[in-house]
Amino acid sequence: MWDTDGKGRCMKKDGGWQKLKGEITDEIYKFTWKDVLITLGILLTATIVALVYYRISASNINVIMFYTLALLFISRLTSGYLPGIAAAMISVVCVNFLFTYPYGQINFILEGYPVTFICMLVVSVLTSASASHMKRQSRILADREKKLAEAEKEKMRANLLRAVSHDLRTPLTGIIGASSSYLENEAKLDTDEKRTMVRHIREDANWLLNMVENLLTVTRIRDDSASVNKSLEPVEEVMAEAVYRLKKRIPDAQIKVLLPEEFVMIPMDATLIEQVLINLMENAIFHAGSTEPVECRAEIGRDEVTFLVTDQGVGIPEEKLTTIFDGTGQTENSSSDGHKGMGIGLSICKTIITAHGGSIRACNHGHGAQFSFTLPRSSEDEEQ
Repeated sequence: MWDTDGKGRCMKKDGGWQKLKGEITDEIYKFTWKDVLITLGILLTATIVALVYYRISASNINVIMFYTLALLFISRLTSGYLPGIAAAMISVVCVNFLFTYPYGQINFILEGYPVTFICMLVVSVLTSASASHMKRQSRILADREKKLAEAEKEKMRANLLRAVSHDLRTPLTGIIGASSSYLENEAKLDTDEKRTMVRHIREDANWLLNMVENLLTVTRIRDDSASVNKSLEPVEEVMAEAVYRLKKRIPDAQIKVLLPEEFVMIPMDATLIEQVLINLMENAIFHAGSTEPVECRAEIGRDEVTFLVTDQGVGIPEEKLTTIFDGTGQTENSSSDGHKGMGIGLSICKTIITAHGGSIRACNHGHGAQFSFTLPRSSEDEEQ
């Protein structure tokens, strides 16, 4: 069954129209003891200020303005229409009783009294309606943002699990295959073949260890707020520590580090940012397909610091650039270079940088690939 809403718009009688009527009714009669205390407190304050003004100026001309201002505050700080309407009635009575001759008496037939009452009532209702509408819209927007954040977190979790399941299967298959071949054919294998199998097992085991470190890194980010514990850290020390940790893992890695001339400290979780740099540099070393050194540098901006990891390799396929941080798979050259894909590592990098309030991107520069991420030079708390 259909009905109209008074403006010619059709609404289902048992659906939207009834819901709208219910919301309006709730707004009219909605109040709490907190609203009662706020209303009485503001009216008492307005009365005291009005009395002080009346004693000083000996004029009641502007007294009504104090109560009008009180109505605005009451409508803004309370819920529903009822506190504002009640405050309008009390205000008119106070003006009549305290500031209108004969003083100390209520006279409802005074000239202008009905007009004053109606005007204050209209002001109260309109202000209450506007405030209630703004609060309702704020709640709707907050709920929508919360749902979007939860959906994004769920998508990131799904991508991460998909990447984990893929990347775990590959090295485990290699370890099982190499160890089975070693045990079944130990007598037939020469020393070089045995060393080769053991080396492959060690490489796959190191890869699994690196993956576990990445996953443990992500667990340091709180799930409830997707934020991190930050402290001021020197940019050059974080870069130096990341290179040092990478060289321990890959001694033959060629890294060219360009430190900023300016000494800058920015809020960050140093361990997490070092993990991001390690992931990006390791990704460049294994998948660039180049013997040229990987360049790691930082650029100091006015409001942010940009970290860049650049290689001189084959670059990234264009169709992968938009999804490379989603953990949805490997790059094209990852299957032919003998190393596992870095989808999970890049997905974790995005998670860490997002939690820091920064951004991360990948692009091709003509002679290879470049990964860059930015971190703000001041935290949100400092800005506030």
